[in-house]
Amino acid sequence: MGVIPQAQADATTQVQQAVENHLRLMLEQQASRQGWQGMQLRYDISVPSSAANLPRCSEALQVRATGEAPSAMERQNLQLRCVNTPGWSTSATGQAHVFLPAVHAEGIIDRGQTLTANDLKLQRINVAKARRGYYNQIEEVVGLAAKRRIRAGQTINPALLEQAMAVKRGQPVKIVASNEGIEASTSGEALADGQPGDVIRVRNVGSGKVIDAKVLEDGVVTSTF
Repeated sequence: MGVIPQAQADATTQVQQAVENHLRLMLEQQASRQGWQGMQLRYDISVPSSAANLPRCSEALQVRATGEAPSAMERQNLQLRCVNTPGWSTSATGQAHVFLPAVHAEGIIDRGQTLTANDLKLQRINVAKARRGYYNQIEEVVGLAAKRRIRAGQTINPALLEQAMAVKRGQPVKIVASNEGIEASTSGEALADGQPGDVIRVRNVGSGKVIDAKVLEDGVVTSTF
């Protein structure tokens, strides 16, 4: 078996390294824009065999995209040139696979459950395969509620979550009312779920009367609005 001359091996390696550097720079810029944390990259790079016939460039290769890949995570068609060597040009393709820590369910999360940090864990995923989305940080998810039952180990995506209800059906609430600067409060029971600003039916525990009340905050409604 013949020995590959060092110049040929160096040319191919130089192209591969230039493509990798190009892809890494693209993804580092995207990571900065999107606030990604803990990014790891893996590369698929294809260099034509003809590149081995080129001498090693004495400077950094110039890399230019020739295709229309809107996302840095899609396969890129690239043209590489050694600026100081006329005729030194080759093509290559490269794709970076991005792996990020993503929020997963630690155990089963029931429908309507408000998520805490103990319900969640970070597990690395290939984000290109997370078609429904993902969360990179646990803090983004804590305090939200599950729209439906989430299985243990499932990747948490935005479609699974909603804002936690400030008031839930059957929950004791404080009914506050003010009249001419005098504020009074009494105990009630919510007859429906509600977010701040929602008007829901509430039963006054003392009188048994059912009224319309606006949700103010967690566990608090007002009968005057």
